[in-house]
Amino acid sequence: MKFSDLMTEEKPRERLMKYGASNLSNEDLLAIILRTGTKDKNVKVLSQEVLTKIKLIENLNDLSINELIDIKGLGRVKAITVLAAIELGRRVSNKSLSNNLILENKRIIHDYFAHQLDTHQEELIVILMDNRKRLISYKKMYKGTSTETLSSIKEIFNYAIKERAAALVLMHNHPSGIVMPSEEDRKSTEEIANAGKLLEIPVLDHIITNGSEYFSFHSETVNNEE
Repeated sequence: MKFSDLMTEEKPRERLMKYGASNLSNEDLLAIILRTGTKDKNVKVLSQEVLTKIKLIENLNDLSINELIDIKGLGRVKAITVLAAIELGRRVSNKSLSNNLILENKRIIHDYFAHQLDTHQEELIVILMDNRKRLISYKKMYKGTSTETLSSIKEIFNYAIKERAAALVLMHNHPSGIVMPSEEDRKSTEEIANAGKLLEIPVLDHIITNGSEYFSFHSETVNNEE
């Protein structure tokens, strides 16, 4: 049966209009994004095939553009559309990161920011706070490989000074899944922290994450002092 043959009330777009987006299944939401199927399969079947590639809906972001294109019937344009929709959704979700958010410990910081990082590529987020540890703003400052320096110290503190931050926290990911810091991580952290001391914008922590587990330089320092 072709998608156009479905009864009007069964079509995802009409159901969204009637019941709201939150009441649609993952399959229906993806069908709306994809818009059309192929001559061999309707858009709902195509959506099902995409979803069979992942265990959980949040893992859709883990599929690369090439993996999406490899799904028969998806193609380059639809793959790009899916990735754009995911990124837009992630940016919209950032509205919960308000200026009233108090980042008082590493767990809260990790819970709010770990999902912002790419699962395939190493990235660094610089998180700025006021003197009460309230979020001012945050920004991705770097993408690259683990063999490169994390980011320009000048770039980090130009950002912090421009936003009038009282302190900052660094967070970056290890796509390998291993959260223990490398020697380059330790060296970069020390250099950035020393610059923060000179500029009186302390680096309160540097967190390394794999998305679920994390390592905190601050916790390591506290434990070593005890």
